[in-house]
Amino acid sequence: QVQLSESGGGLVQAGDSLRLSCAASGRAFSSYAMGWFRQAPGKEREFVAGINWSGGSTSYADSVLGRFTISRDNAKNTVYLQMNSLKPEDTAIYYCAAGRWLGTGVVRAAREYDYWGQGTQVSVSS
Repeated sequence: QVQLSESGGGLVQAGDSLRLSCAASGRAFSSYAMGWFRQAPGKEREFVAGINWSGGSTSYADSVLGRFTISRDNAKNTVYLQMNSLKPEDTAIYYCAAGRWLGTGVVRAAREYDYWGQGTQVSVSS
């Protein structure tokens, strides 16, 4: 129903910036909230940022608050993650996800998201 495709990852140095993109397809795309998750080697997948496409509310993990910004372009069915002041601990595979739920808030639990992209690698060297 919804297909997601991430892009924009790469290898950068600490302090640099990257902008990830997630292109979505599907007739009911406007009904879905979008989220970014990441998973580092040997670690559990964690919530990074989310945006509710219906209400426009956003949510961020404490570790990225103030450095990362999630945004959307409804005309292009695309969600972005602007990552500034990158740190080595930001190194991970970043996944885009789509989910639906009642209300206008952002859900952080991965199990609540129905569709996932293939992921894009972000590597930050010190």
